[in-house]
Amino acid sequence: MGLAGLAVATPTDDHVFLLGRPPIGELLGFIRNMALDGQNADQGALAQEWRTANDHLKAVEATEAGIADNPPELPLPVAMQPLADRALADPMYQVAYRFVPTRVALVDLDRLVVFQKFINLGFVAALKGTLPNPPTDGDLARLAFGLDRPAPQVQFMQQGPTVYSAISPSNDFRFLEAKVVAPAQVTGLSSSGRPFACIVLTVGFGSNYLNALEVEGRLVLSNGSHRAYALREMGLTHAPCIVQQVTRRDELDLVASGDVQANPDRYLKAPRPPLLKDYFDPGLRKVVPVPRKNRLVRVQYGYEQSDVPAT
Repeated sequence: MGLAGLAVATPTDDHVFLLGRPPIGELLGFIRNMALDGQNADQGALAQEWRTANDHLKAVEATEAGIADNPPELPLPVAMQPLADRALADPMYQVAYRFVPTRVALVDLDRLVVFQKFINLGFVAALKGTLPNPPTDGDLARLAFGLDRPAPQVQFMQQGPTVYSAISPSNDFRFLEAKVVAPAQVTGLSSSGRPFACIVLTVGFGSNYLNALEVEGRLVLSNGSHRAYALREMGLTHAPCIVQQVTRRDELDLVASGDVQANPDRYLKAPRPPLLKDYFDPGLRKVVPVPRKNRLVRVQYGYEQSDVPAT
C-alpha cells in the first residue's frame, strides 16, 4: 500500500465553545483555525447556529440581569485554612500577587464572570480523575491552590550553540522571565572563568492558583477555568479562590489579561455578562473536536564583544 492509502488518526479533545455572544467572528475563527477539519466547515450553518444561540442569550439576559452583581462569598472551612496559609506563604505567591490586595474565600461558581471562550473537556476529565467523588475540603484546597499536584511532563533540549527548546502537553507552559542574579545565587554553578553576573532565562509554569478579580462589584474568573468547570460538573456550587481586589480600572493593566483587559465593558457593564454556568447551557454551548497540541517554548540568546575607547 502506498503512503496515500495510509490514514493517520489525529488525536483530538472535545472543546466546549460559548455560542451566541458577539462578535460572531470569534466563533467562525475558532472553527476555521482550531477545529478538526475546520477549514471545510459550513460557515453559513455556523452563522445560523450562532444566531439561534444569540436569540436564546437575549432571553437569558432579560431574566437574569444583575445576577453577576455583588455575589456573596463564604469563609473558608477550617480544613482549608492551613492549605491556604501555605499557598499564601509561598514566595511565588508573594511575587505573582504583589500589585493589589488579595483575600481567600469560597466563591459561588455560577456567578463567576468568564472571558475564556472555550474549555478543553479532555483536560477537565484528567482533572476530575485526580479527585475522589465527592472530594474533601482538603482535596478542593489542594486543587485550587496548586498544592501537591504532579507537574506536567517537559522535554528539554539544546538545538544549537545558543538555542534551547522545551515542549510540554500543558498550555500553561511558558517563558516566565529574564533576571540578572549574582553568581553566588546559582547553586552548583561552575565556570571556566570568574563570573561577574548571571543572566537567568526562566521557562516553566505559571503560579496557577484558582483566582478571580473583584472589579466593580463583580468576580471575573482570571485563572483556573478548567478547574472551576470540573468542580461544577461534579456538582459543587462553591470553590476556594484567591480574590484580587481591583479598586480602579487602571489596575487591570497589572492583573488582567485577554479580553478583560482589552474590552472590560463586556464583562463589567453588561447587565448579564458571560458566566461559568453558560458552559453548561445547551443553548449556549457547542462541542467541537480540536486536534491535541503540545506547547513549544524556544529560547535563543545572542551577545556581542568589542573594545571601546576608555573615558
